[in-house]
Amino acid sequence: MITIYGIKNCSTMKKAFSWCEEHGIEYAFHDYKKQGAPGERLLQWCQKLGWQPLVNSRGTTWRKLSPAQQEIATEDQAVALMQAYPSLIKRPVVEAQGKLLLVGFDPQQFANLLAAKR
Repeated sequence: MITIYGIKNCSTMKKAFSWCEEHGIEYAFHDYKKQGAPGERLLQWCQKLGWQPLVNSRGTTWRKLSPAQQEIATEDQAVALMQAYPSLIKRPVVEAQGKLLLVGFDPQQFANLLAAKR
């Protein structure tokens, strides 16, 4: 089973949920709004990918940050900011067996990586 991290009411998340349901992929859902952004996981994801692919710098939450907050220089700063503002985390983040598989929703990537998980 995979774990999908995100925010339930996000339109991108709804696409990911629908895709999984249509393709028979079982998943557990971690809702940042209810369960918080897991600091240890954020750190692991940043160590694997770097923090830049995880920060959604196109969203409204990013635009509402002060210029000083947007000046992320370190991984620790990025993790702290994503924990304080979980809406900053690009969605969805998908893990299987504790390993990061995907960040963001792309139907082709989902098909390539998740269809084999059925």
